Amino acid sequence: MAAFWQQRGRRQENGGLGSVIDGLGSVFDVLLANARLVLGVSGAAVLAIATLAVKRLIDRATSPRDEGDPKAEQKSLEESWQDLPALIKTTPKPPKKQRREDLSEPLLSPARPVVTGEAVDPRGCSAPLGAPQVKSSPLRCLTLQEKLLSHSSQLAVPEIQVSLVPQLARSISTQLQNFLRSKCPELPFGRLFLSGALLDGLEVLAADHIHLMLPVVLDSGLWSLISGEDTVVRNPQYWMIKRIDLGYFPRGCSPWDRFMVGRYLSSSVLNETLHKLLVASINWPAIGGLLGCAIHPVVASRELKLEVKHDQVELSITLFPVVEMEDKVLLAVPPEGLVENLWLESFYRAEVSRVKELDAGDSGARQLCLRILNGVCRSQPSLHKLGGSPVTHVLLHLSDTASDWAEESLADRFQQVLEELVASLEKGVLPSYFNPKINLFSGLLEEEIDEMGFVLYRAISEPEVLLK
Repeated sequence: MAAFWQQRGRRQENGGLGSVIDGLGSVFDVLLANARLVLGVSGAAVLAIATLAVKRLIDRATSPRDEGDPKAEQKSLEESWQDLPALIKTTPKPPKKQRREDLSEPLLSPARPVVTGEAVDPRGCSAPLGAPQVKSSPLRCLTLQEKLLSHSSQLAVPEIQVSLVPQLARSISTQLQNFLRSKCPELPFGRLFLSGALLDGLEVLAADHIHLMLPVVLDSGLWSLISGEDTVVRNPQYWMIKRIDLGYFPRGCSPWDRFMVGRYLSSSVLNETLHKLLVASINWPAIGGLLGCAIHPVVASRELKLEVKHDQVELSITLFPVVEMEDKVLLAVPPEGLVENLWLESFYRAEVSRVKELDAGDSGARQLCLRILNGVCRSQPSLHKLGGSPVTHVLLHLSDTASDWAEESLADRFQQVLEELVASLEKGVLPSYFNPKINLFSGLLEEEIDEMGFVLYRAISEPEVLLK
């Protein structure tokens, strides 16, 4: 006990060296206890040698010695350092482990019984020498062409919808046709027919809407067309249908005279009449029960719209009265405002026919490019109003200047369509392919144009943002 306090006193006299040494000793003990786990066998052996040497050095430095013999103290220190090489040589080296080349090989191989007389490989190698090693190939960066082709495969409408939606819509149109013939036998409506991108192979993602066209049959000897350019609206995309020869054929000679406002066939009055029939006169619950679905007319909409809910699909059907005269297709879609006699010229039939004709002539990928663009506009809320006619007309304009529409050039043509759209939005003008006087952007607000232009301008340098 006295020797302990004497030794402690000497450590205190040496400026607290004893406490430091005690602390180092504790650290060495912790390192030795965890060295194998952290450093492995080889690292632990080296650390143990160094630790043992340092411990001997400390023990000799702190052991009682003759303070009056400095030479003895120096000799003791020299002997401690001279012992280090001997310790290293006499310490057995750990067995050399084989380096694990394949990361897929488990760290610990399962134990198996050793057969008597079987030589045990000290290296623990489980694979034969010279066996080929599998190397993981680096991830390949997809090109825009590959991304577009991959994205197009994700746009396909589910097969159940492709077959069910037209069948359901035709059944509803048959019921509506029978009702109109019984309720309004004096009105010469033509046969209802379906229209829309689904029937033309241009629909994407989901078949959740379709158009039902109701032909309005006019006597060309009693009606004529007047261009919207010649009216107060000064818009060539709209037309007026004028009643002529009232002196020879007074009111009542045409069954459509009841829908006139002034001397013009009013699209608004015809729509209001049909809206009342759809909402109040047709027994949709009975028709829905017969067809295995629920049908509800949309009361608050300006359009003639039906909402259909089936077990496998939810569908929106929009009814359009349509007049075909003088090679024009006119829809009863008047602009908002006080003008109620205008009919909107539709180019949809001509658009689809022209795109398919061009693709048939050069085996092009215009329809594929158009489906991708329609999918982009549908998935991006800010681009909804660009889908359909605007992107189709840009694509048709581009077809007049770009001759290579093979599938291998899909990425280049897609990029060009984006550039043309941005240029048109910047000017606020997109001329119709079939009538350059018509500006397809005339109905857009300035804020809408700015937002769409920003999104597409960014997409020119990063087209992938549209495909997410």
